[in-house]
Amino acid sequence: MNGIVNTVAVMSGITGFLAFVLTLARRTVGDYGIVEITINDKKKLEVRGGDSLLSALSSEKIFIPSACGGKGTCGYCKVKVLNGGGAVLPMEEGLVSHDEIEEGVRLACQVKLKEPIKIEIPDELFNVREYRAEVRKIEDITPKIKHLVLDIVEGGEIDFKPGQYIQLVAPPYAESDESVQRAYSIASCPDDKGFIELIIGYVEGGICTTYVHKYLKEGDHVNFNGPFGNFFYKDNDREMIMVAAGTGMAPILSILRAMKSSGIKRRCSFFFGAKTRDDLFFIDKMQNLEESLFDFEFVPALSRIGPDDDWEGVRGRVTEPLMKHMENPENKEAYLCGSPVMIDAIVELLIEKGMDEKLIYYDKF
Repeated sequence: MNGIVNTVAVMSGITGFLAFVLTLARRTVGDYGIVEITINDKKKLEVRGGDSLLSALSSEKIFIPSACGGKGTCGYCKVKVLNGGGAVLPMEEGLVSHDEIEEGVRLACQVKLKEPIKIEIPDELFNVREYRAEVRKIEDITPKIKHLVLDIVEGGEIDFKPGQYIQLVAPPYAESDESVQRAYSIASCPDDKGFIELIIGYVEGGICTTYVHKYLKEGDHVNFNGPFGNFFYKDNDREMIMVAAGTGMAPILSILRAMKSSGIKRRCSFFFGAKTRDDLFFIDKMQNLEESLFDFEFVPALSRIGPDDDWEGVRGRVTEPLMKHMENPENKEAYLCGSPVMIDAIVELLIEKGMDEKLIYYDKF
């Protein structure tokens, strides 16, 4: 019996000692004190060391685009590090090109603050703000896509360019114990500064999309920040070729609404890809734009339509009518929104048809 008691006492002592060592390590080894961040040589911040650069900037109300919640998988949170920041991590090398690394570009979510650091960010990010909104409307427009209208109640009016996006914050809820934010394109017209519209598809296992589709209700309040993005309407006289699938309609719809509001007179064709009739939405809005815009055509294409279906529109992939339209590529520019696979394929086809790559604008998500 004495042997057992002694063994228990020794084990308890070892366990207590290890707990003490771990606590001491957390307080000393990982304690980098206060770290100074210099931004664009004109703004300095003092933040707690040890956090990621992305998290530290966010705590100071400077919001860097991030679609993956700081997990290093989206590649959105690129900043230029001029001094400090440590070595480039293997996780960054898959999302930051060799040329970008040579220029000091890093992923803010992967840079841990251990020493003074100097960075450069686009000046417009200083104008990104936080907003609080009330859900005026949330409705199913397909079995897997919801349309949201959010009335801004705090943060003032929002100024954005048609095509840009915001980051919606999902708070902790029954299926997630952490707060995350995800990027969603704005579908409303920039003239409507007191509210925004979003089109959000459901992704199995997605923290934010699960929150929106299963928990968010009309009358609830949500937070978001923005606007972000370099994908937006370019004002000129070229013919516009637009291509999107699913929720990729959102930024295109914002651009079309802005064109209508401003009375812009340009020829424009929108090729929209879907699988079945159930995946089509906002057909009435597209018909209204066909009637009200100067020279606009909406071309939906269904890729999984049965031979006995009475669908009179385009059957097959959206690339088929698009390529017929591109027989004469002169004086055209393209706006593409959708998955990376879709965008890469269409960019390749457009270049083969003779379109200048510099005139192909896209938003991958």
